[in-house]
Amino acid sequence: MSTIKHLFENNKQWADSTKAQSPHFFKKLSEQQSPKYLWIGCSDSRVPANELLGMQPGEVFVHRNIANQVIHTDLNCLSVIQYAVEVLKVEEIIVCGHYGCGGVNAAFYDESYGLIDNWLRHIQDVYRFNKAQLDAVTDEGERINLLCELNVIEQVANVCNTPILRSAWLANQSVTVHGLVYSLHDGILKDLNVSVNESK
Repeated sequence: MSTIKHLFENNKQWADSTKAQSPHFFKKLSEQQSPKYLWIGCSDSRVPANELLGMQPGEVFVHRNIANQVIHTDLNCLSVIQYAVEVLKVEEIIVCGHYGCGGVNAAFYDESYGLIDNWLRHIQDVYRFNKAQLDAVTDEGERINLLCELNVIEQVANVCNTPILRSAWLANQSVTVHGLVYSLHDGILKDLNVSVNESK
């Protein structure tokens, strides 16, 4: 039988090291959660929100799913957004995709994986909405990267069109939604310049 004993050992080393560097870290962390940022990203294990932003636990509220989707029937995602905006009062919502995303690749090549095909349909819709722009790109790798970017832009629009954000903006709550893409090749975030901070 497989064991995860090494994970407990890793955890103990991490906790001991963290306490050695900052003796009051866990006491402070346990007393409150007041992040300024909500991160909506991909479940990909190579895209760790806190780490790539250079932030500590407690500084970023995180929601992750396959290909960083914001779907209006996904009660999990919508609940996270509502809690972040209405309770935690986050000031920035970051939708972050990444180049080399398996979900985007599967949607692009129209590969079938079973249940997830329903989820990936939304990315295929993004392709359909932007078909002329995407088909004009002759290099396949560049076209897939562009689809990653367009998918993020679509999800930013989806966040902005939730009743949660519309209500927050009507109440003059300061919340800005951003769209970013992360490169696995160099660790750098790209700003897609689609930030929105008020209802249009």
